[in-house]
Amino acid sequence: MTEINKNILATLAYFDMFNYPLTRVEIFLFLQHKCRQQDFDVTLQYMVASQSIYKFDSFYTLKNDPELVKRRTAGNRKAAELMKTARRVSDLLIRFPYVRGIAISGSLSKNYADDESDIDLFIITAKNRLWVARTIMHAFKKLTFLVNRQHYFCMNYYVDEQQMQIREKNIYTATEVVTLIPLQGDGVFDQFFAANAWTQDYLPNNYLRLSSAKPTKNGFLKQTVEWLFNNSLGDFLDKTLMKITGTRWNKKTIEKRLNVHGVVLSMSAEKHCAKPHPVEFQEKLMNRYDEKMSCLFQNRESSMVY
Repeated sequence: MTEINKNILATLAYFDMFNYPLTRVEIFLFLQHKCRQQDFDVTLQYMVASQSIYKFDSFYTLKNDPELVKRRTAGNRKAAELMKTARRVSDLLIRFPYVRGIAISGSLSKNYADDESDIDLFIITAKNRLWVARTIMHAFKKLTFLVNRQHYFCMNYYVDEQQMQIREKNIYTATEVVTLIPLQGDGVFDQFFAANAWTQDYLPNNYLRLSSAKPTKNGFLKQTVEWLFNNSLGDFLDKTLMKITGTRWNKKTIEKRLNVHGVVLSMSAEKHCAKPHPVEFQEKLMNRYDEKMSCLFQNRESSMVY
């Protein structure tokens, strides 16, 4: 099996874990090693002809199952509808104190949604004010439960301007970073992607960023609140809120309380970062991917004829 064959299989295998077939352009963008476009095109055609992979319409997949394409197509249509709501949500949330940037993450950032999908948001806050911003935003989210709109405000991952580089570096985090869709804060996301240029080590073809984010908005109320807390009181408040939130979430984890998806509630609460499902989630996913790759290569090596 050639390196390009392995590269294509590895890319399809990653998205196959999410039952998500890819277009030719998407496969090339998410290749984990560089290759010439011409070599890639020839190899892709050969792999389809030899039934190492399957093609339905313009989509490629490891499985001989056209239903996957129907699922993706329906999910793409649903995602386009949900993105309209996401843009309105971001227009609101960018007005909150210390919020500097908002991007779409999760399945919606991969252009997929279904009837159960949330709007997952990646938030960048001002330096050393992550926990003030997060607390205000999540206090607002409590109100959205009253009108059953909480799934539009899943503010899952926060970093601040002090430390924008993502600590964990693997194919999962690289994919999550490059697929972010910035909606607010064009300048701060330019800095974010520059701080995370390491993603090119995992996805060397995914280097072009065409940000459509709007400039950060600073209304009167936002500026007033920030003026009030841009001092030692704000420093104290941020540290205190971090400790309170971290303690509450640790208790949830110890008690093994579950979220709506049946996953134990957990969160990493740090000075410059707040994110759910710490490294254990990534480890499970990466272990699953490694096992899938090992089985896939073993089966293909025994069946492919050159």
